[in-house]
Order: sequence, then C-alpha cells, then structure tokens
Amino acid sequence: MAMTVLWAAMIALSLLCGGATGSLGAVSAAAAAGAQAAVELCLSMAGMLCLWMGVMEVLRRCGMLEGLQRLLRPVLGRLFPEVREDRETMALISANVSANLLGLGNAATPLGIQATQRMARSSPGVASDSLCLFVVCNTASIQLIPTTIAAVRSAAGCETPFDILPCVWLTSLAALWAGIGAAKLLRRMGRRKL
Repeated sequence: MAMTVLWAAMIALSLLCGGATGSLGAVSAAAAAGAQAAVELCLSMAGMLCLWMGVMEVLRRCGMLEGLQRLLRPVLGRLFPEVREDRETMALISANVSANLLGLGNAATPLGIQATQRMARSSPGVASDSLCLFVVCNTASIQLIPTTIAAVRSAAGCETPFDILPCVWLTSLAALWAGIGAAKLLRRMGRRKL
C-alpha cells in the first residue's frame, strides 16, 4: 500500500512540475521512453534467465543438483542446527542455496519462502534463530554465476558481462560472513539478556 501511494505521488508531482514549467510533453515522452526501455530490459533478461533455469533443470535431472545439495548439507547442518533433522526443510534450504549459487534469484525465492514457512512452524509468531540466519544468508546470496547482473549488463550493451565475477564473489562472500557473524553475535547477546 505504501509503495502505491509513493508511486502515485511521484507521478502526480512529475505531472504537476511538467505542467507548471510548460514541459508536459517532455514528461510524457520520458514516461513512454522509460516504459519502452523497461520492456526491452525485461525481454533481454528473460532470455538469460530462461537459459540458466534450463541449465538448472538439466542439473536437477542428471542428479548434479542433488549432489551439490549433498555437498552443502554438512555446512548447512552446522549453520542451522535447529532444523538439521528435518530433511524436507534442509532439502529446501539446500535447493535455495544452490539456486543462489547459480545466480537464479527468481528460482531461489519460492524455495526460500517454502523453507521459511516450514521453519516458522516450529515457533509460530516468533522468528527462530535459524530462520533469522536463513534470511540473512539468503539475502547475502553467494553467487558463483551472477546471471541476473550479467543479463542486465548485456542488455545495457556490455560486451563482457561476466568480467565482474571476482568482485561479485568477494562482495557476496564478505556480506555472507558479516551477516553470519552479526546473527551469531546477536544470538549470544539475546541469550545473555534472558
């Protein structure tokens, strides 16, 4: 609701300013150009996302995705000890992390939502430590292949959209470590107050 009000206010303000300065035609031309650019960007990104979603489906069908999930399970079991024994939740968390590793945030989101719903069942009305940590890890999202960013760069005319890989790896790893550290620190501080 708040975003609806914000967008409506921005549109009304731009129309008022355009009318007051006599440049209402320029405002409407900019709106049309922006809408056209948005559609072009969405279409160019759709191709890249379809490609990597297809790659993920091939990995799933040949069993490699399950192998990646098995590799991640020991680490994720240590990170999320409260849900370690819940195989379905751990499978969803592993699939979410795998999709994020491939840079497929659109595929990771429904998996993350399902995992958080299952994690929330154990403590209704209160976010557990594992749930908070999962949200932090999902937000930091280490990406080996940043497909969405590469698609945006490619759509903007970049000839080498993947040349940002080292920077993406470094920043996502730093964000993950900082997030995990903060979550663990806040968990300890919260227990001391109790």
